[in-house]
Amino acid sequence: MIRMSYFIRVWTFLGMMATFGAPMSVFATGLTLRDAESRLIEKNRDVQAARRSLESARAGMTIAEARPNPNLSMQSVNISPRNGIGAGRPNDKIVDTTLRLDLLIEGRSKRTLRGEAASKLALAAEQDLAETIRAQRVALRQAYFDLKLAQEKVAISRDFADLSGKTLNATELRLRAGDVSEADAAKLRVDALRSQNDLRVTEAELVKAQFVLATLIADEDRATTFEVRDPWPQGLVRDNAAPTIRDHGELDGRPDVKAAALRAEAAEASRNLARALKNRDISIGVQYEHFPENSGNTWGIGVSIPLFVAYKYEGEIRRADSDWHAAREMHDRTRAQAATDVARAGADIEAARARIERFRGSLIAEAKRAANAAEFAYQKGATGVLELLDTRRTFKLIQLEAASAEADFAKALAAWMASLSLELDLQ
Repeated sequence: MIRMSYFIRVWTFLGMMATFGAPMSVFATGLTLRDAESRLIEKNRDVQAARRSLESARAGMTIAEARPNPNLSMQSVNISPRNGIGAGRPNDKIVDTTLRLDLLIEGRSKRTLRGEAASKLALAAEQDLAETIRAQRVALRQAYFDLKLAQEKVAISRDFADLSGKTLNATELRLRAGDVSEADAAKLRVDALRSQNDLRVTEAELVKAQFVLATLIADEDRATTFEVRDPWPQGLVRDNAAPTIRDHGELDGRPDVKAAALRAEAAEASRNLARALKNRDISIGVQYEHFPENSGNTWGIGVSIPLFVAYKYEGEIRRADSDWHAAREMHDRTRAQAATDVARAGADIEAARARIERFRGSLIAEAKRAANAAEFAYQKGATGVLELLDTRRTFKLIQLEAASAEADFAKALAAWMASLSLELDLQ
């Protein structure tokens, strides 16, 4: 009986030590951040919509730069219901037929201004595409690190669920051997059930995180197969200086700021175009008339000039002025928002940096030593079940907090680099 009890204690202790000594589980296969970003650029639905908008804006350039088409018209009059159209060849019919060609002579400045506005809008659409990619990359990186955090939570919860199960199995054997009390065994049963519940919760969070990532790369059918592979940004904690705006050019280079500036320029061209509406466009026409009964074939010319008697495009001019002011204000607002994004990302990354350094220092190591000591003490009978479970929960909580700190720093770093349109490479 004594030898059996001793064997059970040693076997249980070695299993616990192996569990606590194992590193946090990280999946070895699946997506890298680089692969995920490549799929995002290719398949993301918002990016695809931005590409369609760019195609539409480029088509607008073709429309704006087009010259007016001539208008060809033909009419036949003087057809008598009583006498008919006469006999003979078609050319001898008693019908007055007119063939006319009209062309609008538009002021060159109008077409130039219209083309300039459309060109600026097309360039703005290009920057919109770049901004959409930038924003979706931010969302992807957040989702990527959220999935990695979910995977680590599952791994931690599974380790503790396995540990609780091994402890419970060993305790049941020791209970039958009379080495532990029924009360202690009941406490361990409750702890094992609680660990299983925690595991199920983290597994559900993992599935949610997988679908968030899958939605961003438009691959929901394979969502539950996605596993991130990159490590946490280990070497980037101390290597990155405090994020600051070194010069205004960094903000002006952001695609959203560029797009707003280009739209302001397009609005200015549109305002000049509205003012140019006061310049009269002349239409000229040339006609050929065939009427056998009168003078045979005749030619004629015509000129059409609009008269600004009732309306002089005051509404268009006022609206274009308003749009120009609104575009300039939007540019200022976008630039200010970009500066705020950088400042907020800087504050977040500094807070996350300080937090993660504490975990990467001695906190995890000390917590592991405390947990191992508690396991050893429990096996030797120096502590009770409550002390053992409390130490386990503390160690598990610290591991979960450490993983959350890693995720917070990684997401803050990704947001800061994206705020300045910088690349994040974890390879």
